[in-house]
Amino acid sequence: MPLTIILHVQNEDPIIGEVTEAPTPTDNLITISNPRRVDGKDVHYVTENVVTIIFPIHRINFIEIMPSKEEEAIISFVRE
Repeated sequence: MPLTIILHVQNEDPIIGEVTEAPTPTDNLITISNPRRVDGKDVHYVTENVVTIIFPIHRINFIEIMPSKEEEAIISFVRE
């Protein structure tokens, strides 16, 4: 099941996309599918109709892993 992530690239707007597995500390590259801006628009520096993009890890400030639909349905700690 693909994971949805948000890549925060140096000096650029964040990019949202899907990966097959979370990157590990030893990875040098990260490959994302369906790259788009967080607002859903196309990434301005990527050619139209690109399906997959590969970034070197040294250009990434940090990565956010978004919860899946199943995780969103779980009710967490509730304080009464």
